[in-house]
Formats: sequence, C-alpha cells, structure tokens
Amino acid sequence: MTTTDISSQSPAVVPYGAWPSPISAADLAANSHPVSGGAFVAQEIWFTELRPMEGGRQAIRRVDAHGFVSDVLPAPWNARSRVHEYGGTSWTPYGDHMIFAEFTDQRLYRLDPSSGEPPVALTPADTGFRFCDFHVRGGELIAVRETHSDAGLSRDICAVPLDGSAARDPAGIRSIVSGSHFLAYPRYSPDGSKLAWISWEHPQMPWDGTELRVGDIDPDGAVSTWRSVIGSTTESVLQPHWTTNDELMVLSDRTGFWNLYSVADAPGGSVQPLCAKDVDFAAPLWQLGRTFFLPLDDRRVLTVRTHGTDRMGILDLNSGDLVDVAPELTSVNLGGIGRTDGTGAGELLLVGGSGGLASGLRKLDLATGALTDVRLAVDALPDPELLPLPEAPTFISKETGRDVHTFLYPPRNPMHVGPHDELPPYVAFVHGGPTGHVSGSLSVLYAYFTSRGIGVIDVNYGGSSGYGREYRNRLRGQWGVVDVQDVVTAVVGLADAGLADRNRLAIEGGSAGGWTVLAALTSSNVFACGASYYGVAELAEFVKETHDFESRYVDGLVGPWPEAAALYAERAPLNHVDNLACPVLLLQGLDDPIVPPAGAERFRDAMVGKGIPHAYLAFEGESHGFRRAETIIAAREAELSFYGQTMGFTPPGVPVLPLHSGPSADSAL
Repeated sequence: MTTTDISSQSPAVVPYGAWPSPISAADLAANSHPVSGGAFVAQEIWFTELRPMEGGRQAIRRVDAHGFVSDVLPAPWNARSRVHEYGGTSWTPYGDHMIFAEFTDQRLYRLDPSSGEPPVALTPADTGFRFCDFHVRGGELIAVRETHSDAGLSRDICAVPLDGSAARDPAGIRSIVSGSHFLAYPRYSPDGSKLAWISWEHPQMPWDGTELRVGDIDPDGAVSTWRSVIGSTTESVLQPHWTTNDELMVLSDRTGFWNLYSVADAPGGSVQPLCAKDVDFAAPLWQLGRTFFLPLDDRRVLTVRTHGTDRMGILDLNSGDLVDVAPELTSVNLGGIGRTDGTGAGELLLVGGSGGLASGLRKLDLATGALTDVRLAVDALPDPELLPLPEAPTFISKETGRDVHTFLYPPRNPMHVGPHDELPPYVAFVHGGPTGHVSGSLSVLYAYFTSRGIGVIDVNYGGSSGYGREYRNRLRGQWGVVDVQDVVTAVVGLADAGLADRNRLAIEGGSAGGWTVLAALTSSNVFACGASYYGVAELAEFVKETHDFESRYVDGLVGPWPEAAALYAERAPLNHVDNLACPVLLLQGLDDPIVPPAGAERFRDAMVGKGIPHAYLAFEGESHGFRRAETIIAAREAELSFYGQTMGFTPPGVPVLPLHSGPSADSAL
C-alpha cells in the first residue's frame, strides 16, 4: 500500500469522487487475508486464513512462540467444507496433527505437519460425502455428514475413524443418528451415554425454529430413539453444551432475544434463564459449528451479546452478574475459540475488531482482560487520517414510522476537500442474508471509497439480525418491500440532512443484498445507479436452481411455492425492468451454486431488450463470494469506474469500465 506523508499538506479542492487516493483495489486484495478460528497447539497458535493471492484458498497457518507466521497446511491444500455450501468448522487439531476437509474433493484428511509427508485420506473418494462441525472423541472424528447421491440429499451425524481404515470403504464410517433434514452441534454428555444435537426441517431456517434433541447411545454406538427437549418451529435453539450428565446450557430466542438457559434433559423439563436481557447472545447459524458462548469453569461463561454492536462479557452463573471484558472490541466472533486450560484462567483466542481496530485473531488474557494481536486480517493499514470514522445514526421512516439502524462512513482524506457548493455522492451498502448484520468497523474497503470523496452508509434494514427476533421478522413475507423501504429511508434521510447529494445516491449489495439492489432500482427513482454482486434477480427459477439449504428460505421471506406464485412474479426485479431508468452493474461467479449465473444473465438480457446502460462481469472459478485476488481487483475497479461514469466524476487510476446498452460481448474473466 502506497504511503504518503499527508500531515503537513494543505487540502486541495477537488470534486467529490475524483480525489486521488493511495488505496488501490490491488491493496484490497494483496493486504487483506481474513482470519478465523484459532486453537492452541503446543506452543503455537493455529488458525484459518483466506489467501486471495493464492487463488482464494483457505489455509491453516500457525504463529510460533517467536511470532513467525507459516503454513501448517501447505498450498494447494484448501481446508473448506461445502456442507450447506456455506460450510463452517472444517478442521480441528488432533494432538499435534490436524484433521481437515479438502475443498476440491470434500474428503477428510489427517496431516502430521512435522513429518513432511502429504495428508493421509480418512474417507473414500467419489462418495458424495461432505463433512462439517468437527470434534474428536477417542479415536473418531464426530461430524455432520451431508450425502449427495442419485437418490437425493441426506444428512446424518457420523463417526469417522482416525486410523484411516475408512479411506477405501464407506461402510467404515459409522452413522450415529439421522431422522431430520438438517442437523447441527453433535455433543456427547460427559459420561458418553447421551448425544445432544440440534435439528430442523424445511421450510424453517435455523434462526426461525429448531429443536434440541437428546438420545441415549446404544451398545453399537448409535442413537435409535431420541426425545425433544425444547424448541419448535417458532423457537430457535442453538449450541447445546452439557454442564452435567442431565443438564445442558443452550441458547434460545423464546423471549424474542437469544438468551442463555439451563435445560434439564427431559421432555417438558425445567428451563431456567441464566441471563435474561433484551439483547442477542447468538446470531443466525449460517455456518455450522459456530461458538457463541464458552464456559470457562463451573461458575463462569464467556459471552458475546449484540444490540447494534457486540459486547463481550463474563457471566457469573451464581450471582447473575455480567462483567464486560475487552470493551475496545465492538465486533467479536468466538467461532473456533481456543483456550489453554479448563480452569477459567489462562488465555483465549477470538476474532474481533472495532471502528478503530482492524479485525483479526487476538489473544485475551482472562486475568487482566488484556488483548494481544496474533494475526490481523490486513498486512498494512493506510494512514489513519485516510480511514473513515464510523457513526451510528438511526433513521425513522416518515411513511411507516419504523426505525432503521445504520453505520455511516463520511468521505475523509485530509489532502482533499470537495467544492463548497457540492455535496458528496454516497453508496448504500446492503448486506446479505438477508439476516446479516453489520457493525461499525475499520474497513479498508470503505476507505477505498471514502478516501476518494465517496461516502458509504451501511444499512441494517428490517430483517437484519442483532436487534432481536421482532426486527428480524419485519421481513417475513416482505422481502423486496421492507428492505427496499428501509434503505431508501436511510439514503433519503442522509440527503434531507444535507450530508449527501440527492442526485448521486448509489446502492450495492451481494446475494440477498443484490436482490435488494435490483428491487430498489426497479421500484424507486431514488438511486442514480446500482451494483449487484451475485444477486437474486427473480424467484420462480431461483427456488428451483439454488442449493438445498436455502431452497425453502423464500417460503418465509415471500410465501410458499407454488401457492405464492403470483407474489413471486410481483416481487421479482426481473419482471419490472420496464421501470428501470438507471445503469446497473452485475458481477457474478460462474461456479456459484447458491445464486447461479442464469439469474444475472436473465436480468442482463432484459436490460439489453430495453436499452439500459449496463455491464455484466462474469468470473470463471468464482463461487458465492469472490475470493481470488484478480477477481477482487477487477470487481472493485469496475465498480469505482461505474460510479464515476453514472454520477459525474472521474476517479483517477482505474481503467474505464465499458458500459453497454444493447447486445455486447460481456466480460467473462
């Protein structure tokens, strides 16, 4: 990343959007390597790191006692599960070895890093098996297994022998329990006599309703019968943890917020709240194995609670007191947390950041609350004066009276100011999910725009998580309506406050956020342009083409198919291209199984038919979410050029994106 001394220079007056910036799209790719997970292994810390410069592979790396970073799992190995397509826990340490799911063939492998030998397969090839949500028990790996076959798709909880004996024989993998379409969080009781897990069925998503099941282990190691302890189609239960052989700690949103409970192992058994608060102690389960709380000892539990931003705290189960720790973090993910011992002392690993701290893997000292950086998600940061300072305004809709929570990143570059008679353009970022959630964070991506004089507003529209079930449920049956209204409320509120140019408002989003982009552009005249990253463009074909996990998601967001066919047609942006009056940028991965490219191509063809200026960039080898450096660079440079052409400024240093209004040779990169 280019460094410039900006402390002593007077700012130059330059039109918004045309400010020169040292932050390039190449910097976004080269300097960014998101980290997750984390485990103490001997004197090292192992963790997951996405490597855009290595084709987007998910590497397992380590930091030794001297702070040196190196690979545990060397290239080209890629530890990434495809269960539910979104994966989750895809590796686990096993002594000083590692067990992982390889992305290319979805087999499980065991690696001895000290041997210098390649990984050894634990499961057979060409079986259609996928594995996720791991933990080691004895000589077996317990996992959720997803099986793809000509007969259809099924899931179970299984045990894979770690000695490699099942590598050539699928029968060597022992099925423990099935009985539902979706399963998560297999957890044995302390004495090994019982198994607890979470289950749910179509059309529920795991944030809609799940069931905590418990079964006794038969002599052959399987579960033949089980009992439902708590949960329903309208209560989401997550992360069972055995506290004794007869009691569990779980998360439930039965009060409208995910809170911690103690549950007796019996149908209709006692359910006792452990910390009743109008905040969420969990989040939607998009990736299997995610950790939302961690017991430190018999009395204390490490928690993360969310209402807009995250707060980490230690809950005293005896007194009910909740004491904050590491308050400097406002975004925290405990997924893959590791600890040095089970006494409640020692050190923990977590991923977190804030508006002033880059996200990264950090070590928390439980005795002092001190944080130590282990591996940040960026190699270098721009000058602090170039980083936008997040604000958190809430807008109230004049039409509906709904509150809309946002995070605002105004333009910031001490070397440049806009003309006194000009207001800046703004881009509304729309997260995916649509149950996603954003918090004010230090973002080099946002600085890529704000350092050029383009403001960013991140919108937690109705349907977002982090504000309780009622806020999430605002989108039930209203996808394409409430989300659009809320984003419009936010950007119009900005313009009404004199902070943004009313005629230069853009919108961008990915996946479900891309749907909101296209729905907003075809149902309102608020935006000057929009960029959809692998966005949903229509519904009737989408529910046939998408993957199993989300194939019934639209039932709750719009209505069941085919009963709601007319509503599907009414909501689909593709069916309202005649209302479109502004340019659109479509960006799509050609290997995307979640939002297949056919939807983007249909929308492109409709724009061609109407003569709408547009660009369609399709990327070979990319799936749902861009991972490769060359893709990230091409996409962000194209987006910046697109905004400049449609909102009347010339961003320096990026190639001009060709826009088309008729048939064209759209780019396949």
